[in-house]
Amino acid sequence: MDEKVNILMVDDQPSRLLSYEAILAELGENLIRANSGKEALELLLKNDVAVVLIDVNMPELDGFELADMIRRHPRFQNIAIIFISGVHLADTYRLKGYEHGGMDYISVPVVPALLRAKVRVFADLHRKTQQLENLHLELFRLSSRMIVLQDNERRRIARELHDSLGQELSAAKIIIDASSNQNLSRESRNQKANQASALIDNSIQQIRTISYLLHPPLLDEIGLHPALQAYIEGIAQRSGIEIFTQLPSQSFPRLAPELEITVFRIVQEALTNVYRHSGARKAWVTVARDENQVMLNVSDDGKGIGEQTASFRQGCLGVGIGGMRQRVQEFGGEFEIRNINPGTLVKIAIPIPSAAQSSHSQSATA
Repeated sequence: MDEKVNILMVDDQPSRLLSYEAILAELGENLIRANSGKEALELLLKNDVAVVLIDVNMPELDGFELADMIRRHPRFQNIAIIFISGVHLADTYRLKGYEHGGMDYISVPVVPALLRAKVRVFADLHRKTQQLENLHLELFRLSSRMIVLQDNERRRIARELHDSLGQELSAAKIIIDASSNQNLSRESRNQKANQASALIDNSIQQIRTISYLLHPPLLDEIGLHPALQAYIEGIAQRSGIEIFTQLPSQSFPRLAPELEITVFRIVQEALTNVYRHSGARKAWVTVARDENQVMLNVSDDGKGIGEQTASFRQGCLGVGIGGMRQRVQEFGGEFEIRNINPGTLVKIAIPIPSAAQSSHSQSATA
């Protein structure tokens, strides 16, 4: 939203161009001058222009003809055109200006404050439109990437079920079938039964792990605190990272189910990023709430992130960070990620729905 936009000023009189430039200078935008309609068309092809100020009465190619040519080009369908005239002041000319694609019509002498206000409105509209287009592109990119990741995750789960769980259950079946041999001693049968039992126990543990990663049952049954505690203890044990926590107490009021799963998934994704990318030895997780919002901080002592990622530069966000940001935005919350030297800080604040909404959501969960 802070990026400057281009404003093209078209007039065959250099003195007027200088006066427009002086009036619009305080807007802080990029001002481009053209002394004829032909020069204006050349500049339009080279620049992304948000607003065009056109003098109606120009030789060779007047303002109305120039506007027609601009509007016929596919790239310039949404450019804001403002006509300025000191001669054609009747309402019929104003109507003609709108018919030729103008969005406003200003008479000379120009009132500086009025001209600035009109240009500012169209410049801000262009900026917001560009931002919306960029967000749509980012969302499309993330959605496409998420589909690929989902397919990869399904393949991984299928491979885990087949290669690990399937093999162990097959081995347990073979052992159980073999134990039915009447020629085996009681000791051999007991040994095979113990082997089969151990394999089945291991299979049950794998099923629990896969089920927990897909959706933590503790989150639905008990609440956010025990679900987070169990997950953090597990990843600390598996990764070797020392994780310090400051979590809500057991008396922490239940949140809406969709908000609880959002907080859980953000902690899960943030710690996964710490494990995979940061090279950190320590991490810190803090979850708190007040009457209006839930606050979440995840930090580490690792190598940090790139500045382009921290500034959410389009094309530089990974799916993990983009997914966390999207989850927070869906609740109207604030998402921040930055370097803290050493390490990275993920800082999130999510508004809590009204009491009536929370009560309804909790009743539905119960």
